[in-house]
Amino acid sequence: MSEKYAPEFATLIDRAKARKRPLRVAVAGGDVENILKGLFEAEKDGFVYPILIGNKEKIQNMIDALGFTDCQYDIQSVNHDTNVVQYAIEMVNAKEADVLMRGNTQTRDFLMPILTKGNHLLKDGHLLTHVTVLQIPNLPKLMAVSDVTIMVEPSLEQRKHVIKNIVRVLESIGMEKPNVALLALVEKPSFHMRDTVEAQTIVMEHEEEPIANCNLVGPISYDLIVSKEAARLKGYDCPYCGEFDGVVVPNLMSGNLMVKILESNAGAIGCGVIVGAKVPIAITSRSDSSTQSYLSLAACSALLEKYAEEY
Repeated sequence: MSEKYAPEFATLIDRAKARKRPLRVAVAGGDVENILKGLFEAEKDGFVYPILIGNKEKIQNMIDALGFTDCQYDIQSVNHDTNVVQYAIEMVNAKEADVLMRGNTQTRDFLMPILTKGNHLLKDGHLLTHVTVLQIPNLPKLMAVSDVTIMVEPSLEQRKHVIKNIVRVLESIGMEKPNVALLALVEKPSFHMRDTVEAQTIVMEHEEEPIANCNLVGPISYDLIVSKEAARLKGYDCPYCGEFDGVVVPNLMSGNLMVKILESNAGAIGCGVIVGAKVPIAITSRSDSSTQSYLSLAACSALLEKYAEEY
């Protein structure tokens, strides 16, 4: 399956397949067709063991209809009034699962139990952020975008956490000292646009004391991020134009729209992970393709290795 992906994704998949033990993935709401397809593709490739939480009859009927009956999996049958996300978190805390995955749950309902302090899922001093990694046609490498799900209007300090987390993801998929851009409408700071001034401040602070192991540029517009020719025409002197690995967006709206447009209209292939909890969290939309679920699980496998090295 890895042959159809960019080299970075192919390497990521090969690393996931080389795992000594499959990831035990607790899926909160296991009755979603495309998520099941991605899960069982990963199960066939040997790096995932699905734990499906929800209505057993409904889940089993969907598995049978999709032709995955012969695969290895576990169904955790719960009552209709049981919070499937809370159930999955308790499995992680009991070390009965390695990774969380969103299934048939609303985004807010999925995130709230994770953010609840009593569940002990958050790392001390860490902020929960979402990173999407994209393979975009005509770009020479993968590009990560964050935050596109959790941080609505991140403050200056919160954007620093977004930078740390996006670098953590990029390092986990094999990028050493990635190039990270702080996206803005324009590349010159203006007091009329708070995000441009904040971007300049963050870069200046990074130069004095690095926020993460990365090359950080901002504020910078999207055309300069993806095109050396745009930089030449504008006279913008930056060696990373056209070669950025990560983009930190100013707010959730711009990031979410950017990713959805790239995936829906530009043929981008991507995967989403949540970073900042004590285990990696796979999150895709219920309307996303099975490929996105599959890649999210491969990314979680890489992140789990990264967590083991760091902690």
